[in-house]
Formats: sequence, structure tokens, C-alpha cells
Amino acid sequence: MRLVAAALLAALAAPSAFASAYWTDWTSAAASSVSGTLSVGSSNVSVVYSGPYSGAQTAGGTNYWVPNVYTSATVPNGPPDSDIIQFSTGGTKTITFSQSVSNPLIGLVSWNGNTVDFGAPINVLSYGQGFWGNGTPIVNGAGTGFFGNGEVHGVIQLVGDYTSITFTDTSEGWHGITVGVLGVTPDPVTGTVPEPTSLALIGGALAALAAARRKR
Repeated sequence: MRLVAAALLAALAAPSAFASAYWTDWTSAAASSVSGTLSVGSSNVSVVYSGPYSGAQTAGGTNYWVPNVYTSATVPNGPPDSDIIQFSTGGTKTITFSQSVSNPLIGLVSWNGNTVDFGAPINVLSYGQGFWGNGTPIVNGAGTGFFGNGEVHGVIQLVGDYTSITFTDTSEGWHGITVGVLGVTPDPVTGTVPEPTSLALIGGALAALAAARRKR
């Protein structure tokens, strides 16, 4: 029974196989909106940003997502290219998804002296030295946003399921954003999506537990 308990603990601690972060490919910009696609395996989710913005890179340009402070124990890979939505004017801003997404990721560049509130619980997954310097996100008392103490670069995660995200921020010279989700990638050899390691181990541990009970 002790061995079974140990197996269960190991299963809960084990990471999912082939975990990956998927980031929005921003493809077009209009007067007050930017559109893109979030591709996760064979699923494509349309993403639309609406609200004030100062610029959008949808095909090339400066890659502001370096140095890579966008990875962590939760996020294995940061934004892969230069796609970004750039802000200077604060206000109310909305990101809409064509279908519900779970625990979306928000990539941040240069949120300096900015106060932002997502109206929903957030987790700070990473921050540190980025393209424009270094800073620390000071999470507000409600746990729904932060103040950028210095040049904040990193990733936050909104907790829950969303078809849209509405947030408010304050005006400052320049800051940028992109959006992603976590998922499981296909095996590069077989093309199949593997069973997460933790689930496989839990299944084996539960089977061992049932056998031990039958013996008793």
C-alpha cells in the first residue's frame, strides 16, 4: 500500500508529455481591432482584439520577445516570432475567442508604471530582463491585476475558461501584448497525441491499489 501511495504522489507530480504553449498568429489589423488565429493541433481558434492600440506587427518586424523571459515551469516556450499588439493609450480593451479557451496566457513587453486589471484571478508565471529592461509586477489586493514596477516583461495566466477577456490599463509611452494557451503537441514521430504521463501513472497506480484491495 505504501508503494501504491508513492506511485500516486509521483503521478500527480509528473509533467504532461509533449506539453507546449501555443501563441496567436496575428494576421490583420483594422482601425480599432487586430485579428489572428490560435492554432492548437488541428483546432483553429479565431482571436480578435478590439480597443485602442498604437500599432500591430502581423508579418515581421522587431522581435520584442527576446531575451526569453517567457518560459517557466508552466510555459515551456515563449512567443515564436515578432507578432505583437502595441499600446500607448489606456482604456478598456477586449480579446474575444471564437470558442472557449482554458487558462489563457498573456505575454507582456515593457509594462512600465502601468496599472492593469483583468477583473479575474491571475497567476504571474514569469518575469525578468526583457527587450526594454527589467521590472516586477506588483499584484493588486484582489489578485486580478498588477502595477508594473519598472519595465515588466513576462507571462501571466488568467484562471478559468473564457470566450472573451476584458481588461483596463493606463496610458504610457509603449507596451505590448500577445495571447496564448497551453496544450499537448502530437508525437513528432507517430503524429499521435500522447496520453499525459501523469494520467498514465495515475491509472497504473489505481490498478495496483485495486489489486491490493482484492488480495486483502
